[in-house]
Amino acid sequence: MKKKITTDQHYEDYWKFTLEYTDLNGKNFINTLKVIVDFIDKHCSEIYSGEKYKNLQEEVYILSPKKDMGSVRKSINQFVKLGFVNSELKSYHKSTKDFLEAKTDTERESVFSKILYTNSSFNRSITKDSKQKEVNFLIRTLEENKKLHKEDIVALMTKDISKISKGYLSEEELKEAKYNAEKSGFIKRKYNQVGYLWNILSKLDDLDIVDNYLYFKEDAPAILVDDSRIQKGIRDAYLHRIYKNQLQEESYKKLGDVKCMLEKLSYPSLVASHIVPFISASSDDKYNSNNGLLLSRNMDLLFDQGYISFKESGIIILSDRITTELKVHLNKYSLDSMFINDKRKTYMNYHRNNVFK
Repeated sequence: MKKKITTDQHYEDYWKFTLEYTDLNGKNFINTLKVIVDFIDKHCSEIYSGEKYKNLQEEVYILSPKKDMGSVRKSINQFVKLGFVNSELKSYHKSTKDFLEAKTDTERESVFSKILYTNSSFNRSITKDSKQKEVNFLIRTLEENKKLHKEDIVALMTKDISKISKGYLSEEELKEAKYNAEKSGFIKRKYNQVGYLWNILSKLDDLDIVDNYLYFKEDAPAILVDDSRIQKGIRDAYLHRIYKNQLQEESYKKLGDVKCMLEKLSYPSLVASHIVPFISASSDDKYNSNNGLLLSRNMDLLFDQGYISFKESGIIILSDRITTELKVHLNKYSLDSMFINDKRKTYMNYHRNNVFK
């Protein structure tokens, strides 16, 4: 009798990820997250303990009774892994409340994309923090390889990303990972395990799935041509896409179409223009859509170079460095109050004092 060959255990140490709720726009997902956020706000001064966690479980159970407390813990833990909530219930992601307050599914999915990309970690739990960002690694690998088959992603799940400093796999490295995963039988054994991750990826901004391939809806060069100042390695291409998508969604909601927020005209191409310049903005502000305006190319150039700015009321301010003829033309425009909020006022104050000439 032949001795049974044991499986290479290396490939059993993989990205483990499950979801209690798969519909991020559904009531269960949103309401459970709201209970957790309210609990953290109320008990933020308390040191983490098993009793504190138990109290949260009871509140979640009251909202949505389960067959056992294991399912309740799973429903809480998914928000920790997805990046909405930090370990030991210390805090939550700065965009979590933006997700809860979103008015449309599209807006909510854009915020979700940002949270997942910047803060999710499948190795994180209620009691253990982790800086391993698997989705970030996956997206960067997609940017490098242009498309990923479902089997490629299963192979990616075998990688210890803490040992890959560049943050992605090259084409050759991906082929090797896939070969090893197939050889060990991992892909066959764990093919269904990718289902939860596949479901999440289908909801991310600018990603599409066709015939078991994941790819960007547009190639990065086609998107980034809207802003020639974006250079590889300086700005994060995916976060910039989300940033622009949020501005486009805001324009669509308030103007009925994707239009320049100043001229209120539809153009073939619009620019996601930073108010506080990207190079000057803090890490929190670089991809905050409130630190941006969706503008036509001409208006973006004038705004970016400091030839125009806006008062808190939205009235346009014109530099003495532009011609009288151009001043006459520009004076008919103002930034509508629908695009002015407290955060934008703060950013605009910076623009008036530091960018405007």
